[in-house]
Amino acid sequence: MTTPSTPLDTLIGLARDARDQAGQALAGERQSERQVAGQLESLGRYRLEYAQRLQQAMREGIDPATMRNYQRFLDSLDDALARARQALAAQQQRVGQSQAQWQQQQRRLSSYDTLAERRAAQQNRKAQRQELRTSDDLVNSRLLRSRPSSES
Repeated sequence: MTTPSTPLDTLIGLARDARDQAGQALAGERQSERQVAGQLESLGRYRLEYAQRLQQAMREGIDPATMRNYQRFLDSLDDALARARQALAAQQQRVGQSQAQWQQQQRRLSSYDTLAERRAAQQNRKAQRQELRTSDDLVNSRLLRSRPSSES
């Protein structure tokens, strides 16, 4: 037997859906953060390798034009690294906002669940009192019926 849906049950369902959506959004933001961090790491490794190539070329002797080309490319890699760091910081901020949103939705759901638990406990107490009252009435009615027969 299912209990009829109440407005609180509806709110709980909506809050659960909102929490789940916030969780999916958070997972997506975290995935994006990992991708951006991976790109930054790859770019950093590439810049290090390229700088090592420049050092090797300088040890072996390099003409000024080639050295300028190396240096310009390293400068462009430095710019790309700076942009990647900014992108990572922005993505980390989005992760933080998304996590705060998920936590807010979780707190809302927990509040509704607490209300539902209180309502269920109240209904149980009411049912127990009713059952006790019914039991007492039944015992009293049996006692009343048994008294006249014992007096006769």
